[in-house]
Amino acid sequence: MARHQTVGVRIGGIQVGGGAPVVVQSMANTDTADVEATVRQNLELARAGSEMLRITVNLPEAAAAVPEIKRRLVDQGCTAPLIGDFHYNGHLLLTRYPECARALDKYRINPGNVGSGHRRDERFATICAVARDNGKPVRIGVNGGSLNQELVMRRMQENTDRDLGLSSEEIVNECMVISALESTELALAAGLREDQIVISCKVSRPRHLVAVYRDLASKTRQPLHLGLTEAGMGTKGLVWSSAAMGILLNEGIGDTIRVSLTPRPGGDRREEVYAACELLQGLGLRSFSPSVTACPGCGRTTSTTFQELAERIQGYVREKMPEWKARYAGVETMTLAVMGCVVNGPGESKAANIGISLPGTGESPNCPVYIDGQHFTTLRGNYAELSEAFRRLVDDYVETKYGGAAG
Repeated sequence: MARHQTVGVRIGGIQVGGGAPVVVQSMANTDTADVEATVRQNLELARAGSEMLRITVNLPEAAAAVPEIKRRLVDQGCTAPLIGDFHYNGHLLLTRYPECARALDKYRINPGNVGSGHRRDERFATICAVARDNGKPVRIGVNGGSLNQELVMRRMQENTDRDLGLSSEEIVNECMVISALESTELALAAGLREDQIVISCKVSRPRHLVAVYRDLASKTRQPLHLGLTEAGMGTKGLVWSSAAMGILLNEGIGDTIRVSLTPRPGGDRREEVYAACELLQGLGLRSFSPSVTACPGCGRTTSTTFQELAERIQGYVREKMPEWKARYAGVETMTLAVMGCVVNGPGESKAANIGISLPGTGESPNCPVYIDGQHFTTLRGNYAELSEAFRRLVDDYVETKYGGAAG
């Protein structure tokens, strides 16, 4: 389906909207004042595939740390735009710490968290003025959990007075779109150009996200940042985010995305990046990394070897991608298969660029390997031997197939 037509916004060296590919972003969960930890995590996120990086700027110590964070990222060769996330006191931090304002590539403003009444408009306009004076774009990020309550109560009263029959959920969804559009007009009035504004309306339930963004897309040409806020942990967060964003992206709605997963304590923040990349790759919108097909297992696959091998190969591919991406043009389109029995094993292995079919219950202990649809060799041995041999074959294939196309 055709993409929703939006204007292009330049953020650092990346274009969002205007027909550009959908951009993946993520957000660090470190204390921004801890420069070393914040730089380390953002480098991990960027190397995992995050094309824009967002950090919290909530305190004077955080604002003061931003220029050093940006400098260290650039020194490490990280060119991903750095975005500052502001709530409540953004107007103060951006004016009192001008080096922070200059170092950031974009400011995120939540119009529900900049004050109330006239103060809200004044503070919002102040942030926009700083962005205008520094030539920076902004994202107007409306959230269901921090929506302008004055607007909500006004629309609730109108619903009652006029007997419109709208549910409270419908009114909140409508208010989110109104807030985003009215805030866009305020930003334009403050001197920002149309090509400096991205907007978003994030909620925590998939069907509401779909409804809100369909409405939003019909009423604006601004690029849209897409994401299910507070998606949750693990399987729930992945499924709910994919259910909502998959529908919208397939309808051409969304110019940049984040999968907002709640990590386990001490968990890997990169999981949200991998999820976003897999979502776009699964929909055929982008290619980020070689895909690994693996069967789910059944009574035929009594050995766990294929599962262990699939997991190891997936990890190996992710580990090697920063190096491969720099050296081998097109390697992200490569496909691999690690299968567990004869039912679908040979067929899926032949369909991949390189695939291995491990033996299932009662099958001979042979592991045929197929390269570009043709039987190439048969491997035998224990897990460690199979893993090392198959990894060497993958390395050889990458070098042979993509080495000549390196840019």
